[in-house]
Amino acid sequence: MNPGILDAMSTTDAPAAPATSTDAPPPPGLNTGPGPGTAPAPASTTRASVATAPQDGPARRTVAWRVRFAVLCLVWGFSFLFIKVGTEGFAPLQVTLGRVAFGALVLLVFLAIKRERLPRSARTWGHLAVAAFLLNALPFSLFAYSELTIPSTLASICNATSPLWGMALSVVALSEDRPTRRRVAGLGIGFLGVLTVLGAWQGFSGTDLTGTAMALGASLSYPIGWIYVRRTLARDQHSHLAMSSTQLLLATAQLAVVTALFTPMPTSFPLVPLLAVFALGALGTGVAFLLQYGLVAEVGPTTAQMVTYFIPVIATASGVALLNEHLTWNTPLGALIVLAGAALTQSKPRTP
Repeated sequence: MNPGILDAMSTTDAPAAPATSTDAPPPPGLNTGPGPGTAPAPASTTRASVATAPQDGPARRTVAWRVRFAVLCLVWGFSFLFIKVGTEGFAPLQVTLGRVAFGALVLLVFLAIKRERLPRSARTWGHLAVAAFLLNALPFSLFAYSELTIPSTLASICNATSPLWGMALSVVALSEDRPTRRRVAGLGIGFLGVLTVLGAWQGFSGTDLTGTAMALGASLSYPIGWIYVRRTLARDQHSHLAMSSTQLLLATAQLAVVTALFTPMPTSFPLVPLLAVFALGALGTGVAFLLQYGLVAEVGPTTAQMVTYFIPVIATASGVALLNEHLTWNTPLGALIVLAGAALTQSKPRTP
């Protein structure tokens, strides 16, 4: 799913004090895509969800959440492969349109099953339209275009820089978010990791800078969207499912217009790329939100957000094994450095 609503709001449907943007790693919040995870909920919310669990349930739930966690890691990790395969048969904007359309369809089905309604407020729809652009239409399109010229492994590593962008932006945009030495160190380490991945000492030879810039721009769009959502929708009382469904509907409408204007109709619908787009939308954007929301409610955001650190690993393994992408020593090393830096930007000081 895409980052946004779930990242900026608490894990309950009632209004709650928003968490700082650096508390949660970035995709894809309303997480409808590879990327960031979810923002921490108030401690009381997490404790309540545990306290109300059936007495005979913990053992089963422990196994169940780990299975769902693994599935979420796989779905988001493979999303970069799905993008690459999708662009082999369709234009990038068409891949992105299919992605948000299939994702919206999944959420609308669950919305109907739960008998919930979409928001009716024009103000909410207006803010969600901006969120849809910043958290879905723009980053998803940039990732699709980037993978025309860069490997899916590199795109996934660029995606992992979202917490670094989020930490840097929150210092400027969020007055309550003050940097610590550890977080500043994490930002510097993460930057070194990006340079390592790109092979800066070789003059970035062999790396398409335009494609890489697009992927980094996509990862930057996420925290910009989170900050906007926090400032405008963090206290909205609609459910996360209703807000997320609306956001994806608006992203679908935005991309439908842009795609019709700038992309010719496809002359054929090759099966494998079509299945890749379907999987990207239905699984990586629709089902992934439901999995992530359930994990946050059951085990808390701290554990759920750890999925962020598995995405580049799975994306790299799938890219090398299934797409025959070339992997040099600096790519996995740089990815580890990026993830270490991202982890530091999310760390909190120990309380005595």
